[in-house]
Amino acid sequence: MADRSPRRLTALVGLLVLALFLLPWVVGRYSLYLAIQILILSVFSLGFNLLFGYTGLLSFGQAGFFGIGAYACAKILLAVPNLFLGLGGGVAAAGVAAVVLGFLSVRHTRIYFSMLTLAFGMMVFSIAWKWRDFTGGDDGLVGIPRAPLEIPGLWSLSVATQERYYYVVLIVSLLAIWAMYRLVHSPLGLTLQAIRDSESRAEFAGVPVRTYRLIAFTIAGLYAGLAGALLTPLENTVTPGIAHWSTSAEPVLATLLGGVHVFGGPIVGAFLFFMLKDIIVRFTQYWLIWLGAIVVALVMGFRGGVASIFARR
Repeated sequence: MADRSPRRLTALVGLLVLALFLLPWVVGRYSLYLAIQILILSVFSLGFNLLFGYTGLLSFGQAGFFGIGAYACAKILLAVPNLFLGLGGGVAAAGVAAVVLGFLSVRHTRIYFSMLTLAFGMMVFSIAWKWRDFTGGDDGLVGIPRAPLEIPGLWSLSVATQERYYYVVLIVSLLAIWAMYRLVHSPLGLTLQAIRDSESRAEFAGVPVRTYRLIAFTIAGLYAGLAGALLTPLENTVTPGIAHWSTSAEPVLATLLGGVHVFGGPIVGAFLFFMLKDIIVRFTQYWLIWLGAIVVALVMGFRGGVASIFARR
C-alpha cells in the first residue's frame, strides 16, 4: 500500500501533463489564453511560496520583480526580436533587482520585511508610471512582437500564433515547476524550512540565516521576473498596472487558496483563482469583492488550502 500512493501521484501528474499538451486541440482561443494565464500565475506563485511557505518571509513586493521582468523583456524584443533574449533578459533584470533588494531587506523579518518589499513594489510602479521616455508612462509599451525562438544563423522557430506560444509557456512552466520541486526537496530546501520553523535553532546549528534568506529571495525574484517576461509576448503590450500592489496580491491569494505547505498548492490555487474570476466577472463588475469573499470562505474552511485535501489521501 505504501508504494501505491507515489505511483498514483506519478500517473496523475503524467496524465495531467499529457492533457496540457493536447489542450490546444480541444479548446478555443479564449480558453487557451486563460490556460496560459494560469501557467504564468503558477510560476509566479511558486516563487512566492518558496519565500513564504518554505522560508517564512511574506513579501508584498513581488509585482515589482514581475514588472521589471515584463518591461525588460519588452525593451529587448522591441530592439532585438528574439524570444530567447527577451525571456533571458527579463529574468536577469529581475534577478539583479532581487539581489540588491534582498541584500537590504533580509536582515529584517515579519512586518518590517513585508513593508520594505511593499515600498519596493510601489517604487517600481511609480517609476513605470512616471518615466515616460523609457516605459511609455501610463500608455505603456505597445506593439511588442511575439518574436521567434532563434539561434542566429542556426535555427529559428516562429511562435506568432497563440497555439505555438502556449507550448512555449507550457514547456518553460514545466521546467520551472520541476526545478522548484528539486529545490524544495534538496538540502537547500530543507535548510530553508528549518529557518522557517526556528531561526534561532538554525543559527545555533551554524546556518548562515541571512545568506539562505537572500538565496530564497533571489530565486523568488527570478520566478516573478520569468512570469512577467512570459506575459509580455502574450499581451503584446506592457503597462504600469502590472507592477501595481494588487498584482502582488495574486500569488498571495493563489497560494492561500491552493495551500501554503503543499508543493502543488500554488498551482491548484492559480487554477482556482482564474476560474473563480472568470465565472464572477460574467455576473458583476465588482468581481474583486466577491472573489475576496470566496477566498476568505475557502481559506477559513480549508486552513491548509484546497490541495491539502488531496495531499492527505
